[in-house]
Order: sequence, then structure tokens, then C-alpha cells
Amino acid sequence: MSEKGQVVIPKDVRDRLRLMPGDRLDVVERPDGVLLRKARIKSGETFEDITARIRARIDYRGPSVPIEEMSKAIADMWASGGPRWDR
Repeated sequence: MSEKGQVVIPKDVRDRLRLMPGDRLDVVERPDGVLLRKARIKSGETFEDITARIRARIDYRGPSVPIEEMSKAIADMWASGGPRWDR
């Protein structure tokens, strides 16, 4: 830990958890130490703010995808064993 109380999260962990600069973390004190976890979205955030944050992380420039197509893709993903973050 630095003199300012800053902690470095290793790059491989940041990549697996998809942590991005500006993400907020909750600090939870536990008997065995401290737990860091991604902060949940605050209820006061607007839909536009949330979608803007998502768009900033995903570089998709194609046409809108119908919800039925998204639902099928998700069902297919789970049928093949679920999400794989290391792909």
C-alpha cells in the first residue's frame, strides 16, 4: 500500500473483472481483511448515464439488434456452457 493508502490491483485481475479507470469499488471490512468489489449502480443514475457508460466500454458501430436476437444469443451461450470471460 502506498503512503496515500492506494492499492494496485494486478492487471490480470483487472482484465478478468473488466475493471476500467473510473470504476468505483466498495470497500468492505471483514474479520479476515478487506474485500474490494465493484460498486453497484446507484438508483439515482439515469438510463442515459448507464447506457453511455456501457457504450464507452463496447466498440459496436453496427445496427441495433432486436431483443429477440439478443435473447436467442444469450440462450445459445448458456446452452453451450455459459459465459467465458477468458475467450
